[in-house]
Amino acid sequence: MPGNAGANRYSLVAIVLHWLLAAMVIALLILGPVMTDMGDDDLMLKFDLYQWHKSLGISVLILTLLRIGWRIMKAPPPLPAAMARRDILLARTMHALLYVLTLAIPLAGWVTVSASPLGIPTYLYGTVPWPHLPVTGEAAEAIAKTVHAALAWGLMFLAVGHILAALYHQFALKDGLLARMFPIGDPRP
Repeated sequence: MPGNAGANRYSLVAIVLHWLLAAMVIALLILGPVMTDMGDDDLMLKFDLYQWHKSLGISVLILTLLRIGWRIMKAPPPLPAAMARRDILLARTMHALLYVLTLAIPLAGWVTVSASPLGIPTYLYGTVPWPHLPVTGEAAEAIAKTVHAALAWGLMFLAVGHILAALYHQFALKDGLLARMFPIGDPRP
């Protein structure tokens, strides 16, 4: 219905997927450096951290595919009418890059563990076995590992930009942009 708050808000499915993915990405961006920088004093803890990192990464891959599918089926609410064309282009580009990175990073991680000569199996959340891709070789592992880390840094910077842009729109421009991603409150400016 035109003019109502619901027309300006993302669907509940999109909101839940957004915040779930955000929490997982933050956890992964913290967990990645922690597990790679820790020594070999506690190999069981290190193994568990890697398994959690892989589980969260695979979950991000699956949830991102679901989020993209949902976005195709249920278009997001329109951007504020007063938003400049340049800002609309920036917002759309940022969202596209966020989707690309939340697909590419887990895929690069999957290639990394699949190509590893160690052959350590992956168990989603300690229970469900996850297959390795048919990729082998130390060179493939090294390239995928480098790509995985570089893209993760890119995602971190992009996520910070996304957060700052949302806060700027909500509190400086007061256009209700951030409130569209919450299930309560009025997202209208």
